[in-house]
Amino acid sequence: MESIMSSYFRGILMKLRFSELSNNISSFEKKINNLSHVFFYGRLISINGLVLEVTGLKAPIGSQCCVERIIDGNILNIHAEVVGFKKENTLLFSFEETYGIFPGARVFLTSSQNNTHSTERKIPLGIELLGRVLDSKGTPLDGLPKLNPKCFTFLKNNTINPLNRKPITKVLDTGIRAINALLTIGQGQRIGIFSSSGIGKSILLGMMAKYTEADVVVIGLIGERGREVKDFIENILGANGLSRSVVIAAPADVSPLLQIEAASYATSIAEYFCKENKNVLLIVDSLTRYAMAQRLVSLSLGELPVSKGYPSSVFSKIPILIERTGNINNYGSITSFYTVLTESEEDLQDPISHLCRSILDGHIMLSRYYAELGHYPAIDIETSISRVMPNIISNKQYDQACYFKKLIASYQRNRDLINIGAYLKGTDPVLDYAIKIWSVLEKFLQQKQSEKSNYLSSCKELNQIFI
Repeated sequence: MESIMSSYFRGILMKLRFSELSNNISSFEKKINNLSHVFFYGRLISINGLVLEVTGLKAPIGSQCCVERIIDGNILNIHAEVVGFKKENTLLFSFEETYGIFPGARVFLTSSQNNTHSTERKIPLGIELLGRVLDSKGTPLDGLPKLNPKCFTFLKNNTINPLNRKPITKVLDTGIRAINALLTIGQGQRIGIFSSSGIGKSILLGMMAKYTEADVVVIGLIGERGREVKDFIENILGANGLSRSVVIAAPADVSPLLQIEAASYATSIAEYFCKENKNVLLIVDSLTRYAMAQRLVSLSLGELPVSKGYPSSVFSKIPILIERTGNINNYGSITSFYTVLTESEEDLQDPISHLCRSILDGHIMLSRYYAELGHYPAIDIETSISRVMPNIISNKQYDQACYFKKLIASYQRNRDLINIGAYLKGTDPVLDYAIKIWSVLEKFLQQKQSEKSNYLSSCKELNQIFI
């Protein structure tokens, strides 16, 4: 009896194993049948920096490719993207160093594009991105598990009809007293932060990311030093700030093409959450590095420089990126802050700085003079402006903010006379009052990194100065 039962169960087990094997074979056969019978590839004929010239490969701009290379006797691949054409040849820009590439190396389209030549690429979008640090391709940099393939979708950049934009009517609470009261920001506004190195730009951005009243924060760290990326995430943003944020990092050591894609990807994430009716804060640090990456790619393709080394295409790419943010009818909002690097006062006439000031809805200028005095945040109130501020605040607050700036300007213009005792009291009533309450004005503009000042309390403190 036991022998019969044993044979019976062995038979059932063999049937199950055979069924499982048949299913695996069937699945494998389907994959084999779905493979293309023809693989298109070209041959590498020349290389100039990170630009590869390929013959025999017909692919549209934006297509992803892989190029053979030999390292330690093994044939490996590097990835590149089609960026242009030269007569009958195709020009690719490499995502990696070109070490190991050899003449005549085969260049393949990626497997998903062998038949369709599609230029669309899949990237992860969704609520799963919150709290994550990713690169420009959506690959985790934080050591956590990879994202679920179900959240990957095709990236499409859509333009916005200007008549479909909602007006900016609501105040955005940034948690920073000087900005809330004197440079009030509206939901959907686009602001530039102009700063040179070492005067507290990253700290200011970290305070905004932690304290701003937004549903989701998207941070694009473009072209920054790798050490600064880790320091910003761990020490400035912190665990609480990261929990509602998505960080896209493309440090200075990655390909310029990846830096460009990182800025676009960060904007795409902001667009996704905006369409989910969320109020999004987008921080891109920095727009200057993005422009430099665009310049490097354009010059490598032979485009001529027209202004201080920048080719004309750069001046169209920046507005295209910025115009993807703002308010949209029937959706949420994207309030965006873009940092612009300046090394001196003369750099304010740099073509990128000049362009950004003309197309953004305001600018916050950081001053080295204030930073050297230990005055943080080192915001130069005199030269900073929010263009939508008069439309979203009360007349009383606006008048007080204008008078506050007038006092600051009057004192700073006569600072040397005051310091040497050459100013005669009574000569200028505005300056007399500025001297009298100067310590109060300075205290109002200063704020510790760990301190949060909401919009209502900021306006209340401003009002108390002039009671």
